[in-house]
Amino acid sequence: MVYHSSFIDDDETTKACGCPLLPLKTHIRGPAPAADSDKADIVDEAITFFRANVFFKNFHVKSPADKLLIYLTSYINIALKRLEGCRTLAVGTKAIINLGLEKVPVPGEPAFPFPGLFTLPQSEEEAELLRNYLKQIREETSGRLLNCAYRANGTPNKWWLAFAKRKFMNIVIL
Repeated sequence: MVYHSSFIDDDETTKACGCPLLPLKTHIRGPAPAADSDKADIVDEAITFFRANVFFKNFHVKSPADKLLIYLTSYINIALKRLEGCRTLAVGTKAIINLGLEKVPVPGEPAFPFPGLFTLPQSEEEAELLRNYLKQIREETSGRLLNCAYRANGTPNKWWLAFAKRKFMNIVIL
């Protein structure tokens, strides 16, 4: 059974292209609202559920937050693939920074990994809002993932990096 997000759909949550702009515990500037530091956010959920959810080929979406969970699970898979050959925390950090510098595609662009998951943007402002939110959430996820993928002494954690070989929803990552 796949793990779903605990964030329920409410009318107060801002959405862009059908993606909820959920609060984040972050210091990175962006459009995400600030979350309580003592509560789990969507990034915590994505990292916690990643090792279980990555085994599933199908993911039944129960709420808009599940769509974001799918996106983050795929992104974590990509990040682990980039970290796979990095033998130290310093080299891994450099690889993650390079991943963060890549252009973030939005629905309707050819490079977006899940066509149909989110609705197409109605305006350029909505597309930029989603792009900035996804960039912010990717950067936050990358920083937290480094803490999982590497031990305190800077060596790789094989129990995390082994999941780089898995294909989430049968998507091949190059």
